[in-house]
Amino acid sequence: MMRKNVGVGVLFLGLSIAFGTTAQADTWQVSKTYDDVVAFMHQIEAKYPKARKFELGISDSGKMIEGVQVGDGPVHNLVVGTHHGNEYGNTEVAKGFIASLAAQPIAGMEVTVIPVLNISGYNAREREETGADGTSYDPNRNYPGPCGTEGPFTLKSTALLAKFIDEHQIVASATLHTFYPAVVYPWGISTQDTSTPYDSTYRSLVQAAVVESGYATGNSTEVIYPADGCYEDYAYWKHGIWSLLFELGYSHSPSDSEVANMIKVNVPGLRRFLAQAPTARAPKHDFTGHCDSALRSRDRHDE
Repeated sequence: MMRKNVGVGVLFLGLSIAFGTTAQADTWQVSKTYDDVVAFMHQIEAKYPKARKFELGISDSGKMIEGVQVGDGPVHNLVVGTHHGNEYGNTEVAKGFIASLAAQPIAGMEVTVIPVLNISGYNAREREETGADGTSYDPNRNYPGPCGTEGPFTLKSTALLAKFIDEHQIVASATLHTFYPAVVYPWGISTQDTSTPYDSTYRSLVQAAVVESGYATGNSTEVIYPADGCYEDYAYWKHGIWSLLFELGYSHSPSDSEVANMIKVNVPGLRRFLAQAPTARAPKHDFTGHCDSALRSRDRHDE
């Protein structure tokens, strides 16, 4: 699918409102390919001294998964876009978030932003990612989980991300998707036992994230549907990472104006989430409930 460039005036207005800053938008484009996304990141790195190139590793596509790290401090946080390659609207929100951070880092933390995890899917505008064996896999069902997985780690991208969050001591993370206007928290797995010991903290975090968007909030299983093998539950279950899932907008194929609005209403919420998140991982993150395999049929594989 070919995409037109976002109008500079419309997007500059959206960025200005979202960022509360004069971050430049005169070269902004809705990316058509992964190479376009990389070029955008390199422009940001060249312009802003606190924006640094980040390389996660080589994916099954043969290309380097790149990102940007912004800021410094003892707390390390993470935002990841485009597990699903057809959800290009969230790629643009990740780019907008990079521009916002570069112009105004969040005090006391280093934030790593990876706009595209699934390179082959993104270039083809297809949900799944092609593995080394030529098989297509859903990257956001490819992590271990307390109630199962469709993997785990049959893709280099997901294995590399899991290794990074472990070794880099990520404390809070957000993953970006489309489309279901909601920001949700664990558990999102096949269980009736959806509560965590930190539901009150999570409720505060998701409410802070949707001030501008007005999206729905709550537990992932209850608001959207149960899905085993997702990053969000893996990160919390394995490490106690404060992990939120942002389902952005109202379409997998947003118009230019819809993309601009997604940036405008979600970048402030991402900033507020990371700024207000705890500065240490959750100490109690084991799953103590019971899995319910009957709920697996509710995973629609479309969000």
